[in-house]
Amino acid sequence: MKASIEQTELFRAMGRVQSIVERRTTIPILSNVLIEARDGQVLLRTTDLDIEVLDKVKATVDTPGSLTVGANTFHEIVKKLPDGSQIQLIGDVSSNQLEVLASRSRFFLSTLPKEDFPIMASEEYEAEFFASAKIVKRLFEKSKFAMSSEETRYYLNGVYLHPCEEGGKNFLRAVATDGHRLAQIDVEPPSNMSLFTGVIVPKKTVSELRMVLETDSNEISISVSNNKIRFSNDTLTLTSKVVDGTFPDYKRVIPVNNEKKLQVNAA
Repeated sequence: MKASIEQTELFRAMGRVQSIVERRTTIPILSNVLIEARDGQVLLRTTDLDIEVLDKVKATVDTPGSLTVGANTFHEIVKKLPDGSQIQLIGDVSSNQLEVLASRSRFFLSTLPKEDFPIMASEEYEAEFFASAKIVKRLFEKSKFAMSSEETRYYLNGVYLHPCEEGGKNFLRAVATDGHRLAQIDVEPPSNMSLFTGVIVPKKTVSELRMVLETDSNEISISVSNNKIRFSNDTLTLTSKVVDGTFPDYKRVIPVNNEKKLQVNAA
């Protein structure tokens, strides 16, 4: 493998993908980032077996190839290289090494075979639709404070995302509760959204969603199945398993005939 890539772009991408990497793991390959150079771009992929992040960066690829290298170490090296410099990545499968060249710096990193890297299985998604990044951000930002951290009630450790109908109107709704407080946020459903079975987006996934939502893209793609949910923009894709449980019937605890209402100026 041989590729050349701009330091700023590589550093930005590595900052995103390495955020899900566990620093302490009993499986060494999970500490690594899978680097694939092909078709004029470098693909960076990390996973913790529950979440997978894939980011794409434009590059000059002289020799296609792929390997895995320690994500945190590689990120720290790229961080300290001169801003805007051209970084050369030269992988040697026979010696299990990645050579990193930039300016007058040279590093050699040990690699593990790409075959050992666990890529999340592809999925047949029940629904796929596009939504405004601003709207999706609001759904999760306004509801995540109410998520639970109790391991015994694991089905509350996330945000329940689902389509619903009330008063003859359709909504895309996010709900979170820890048993003491409840947050419910409704937005107009995207025009191309089809009905899907509600899913519980895990707490860690909700925290990592910022990398997809903080983008120049106005829209992001959302794909939902019974087992997984995927968020993607132009260059980055986050795929996550969903919480395997049933979210409680939250509507039962919301008063329907309460005449005491308070309106405040949120500006």
